Amino acid sequence: MEFRQLGGSGFKVPVLCFGTGTFGGRGEFFGSWGKSDVEEATRLVDICLEAGLNMFDTADVYSDGLSEEILGQAIRGRREQVILSTKASFRLGKGPNDVGSSRHHLIKSCEGSLKRLGTDYIDIYQMHGFDAQTPIFETLRALDDLVQSGKVRYIGCSNFSGWHLMKSLATSDRYGLTRYVAHQAYYSLIGRELEWELMPLGVAEGVGTLVWSPLGWGRLAGKVRRGQPLPETSRLHTKVTVDNGPPVSNEYVYQVVDVLDEIAKETGKTVAQIALNWVLQRPTVSSVIFGARNEEQLRQNLGAVGWSLTAAQVAKLDQASATTPVYPYWHQRGYERNPALV
Repeated sequence: MEFRQLGGSGFKVPVLCFGTGTFGGRGEFFGSWGKSDVEEATRLVDICLEAGLNMFDTADVYSDGLSEEILGQAIRGRREQVILSTKASFRLGKGPNDVGSSRHHLIKSCEGSLKRLGTDYIDIYQMHGFDAQTPIFETLRALDDLVQSGKVRYIGCSNFSGWHLMKSLATSDRYGLTRYVAHQAYYSLIGRELEWELMPLGVAEGVGTLVWSPLGWGRLAGKVRRGQPLPETSRLHTKVTVDNGPPVSNEYVYQVVDVLDEIAKETGKTVAQIALNWVLQRPTVSSVIFGARNEEQLRQNLGAVGWSLTAAQVAKLDQASATTPVYPYWHQRGYERNPALV
């Protein structure tokens, strides 16, 4: 398993990270992802560790905390072998202070995650979304306090706009507070908007990307094809899941999958492995987070590393998935001193 530095920090993470949104399956939304109990989760963690993958991502809102609880039980007795990444800021409770990135909510959320995970520290603690109602300084000061107390080792954010992230970094720099070193963001062959602003920002400011949904909300897992029905277990059958996932047209998906199928024949690799490998070759990507409903899916995704697509294959995939960016990015690409990063 290859390890890369997490942004501008000295911390190294594996290029593949196991996402545990499939643990628990509480509620319609997460139930469509998977329903791994403690026994199955422990087996999946065993397989990951055997393959050299020792990083596991979760969030307090995944199955209302059940994902963290199950993950905590699955790693019991081997905490020092693993890297734990979790997230806070989304609503977890009905009260007015049970949401957001205020000092009150973050400290409460962190304590809850520590208890559910059965640990006294979190390796990477991330803001699940940008809280526009809480001053950025308040959020970062609370996070800095958690780092200074030893409860958190590194901080990151997730789903931020470019200005959200840059303003946060500038605030940290101005007041000498702990800096975000990671941005957990959506990026895939059918969702390349990260390249417009967040990827160049990551290069310039030393922020590593932890990619979520690198298979485009399951559309690039190898079972979605032109003229064929969705597999029975696909999360795309569930309206609440589709409505909350990355928007993309079916024709665009088929266009990319057609090329993935061509390269699969050339390489002997699966569509999913090729899609994951493509993401791993992009700038700023420190780790790619993937989930698995079962052992078969997990082992297949682990096969995305240890080899690389050729430059010609990458170029073919780039062309198939290329789209015209929104303004001002399409205009900026015409300026010789501001070339596109990728």
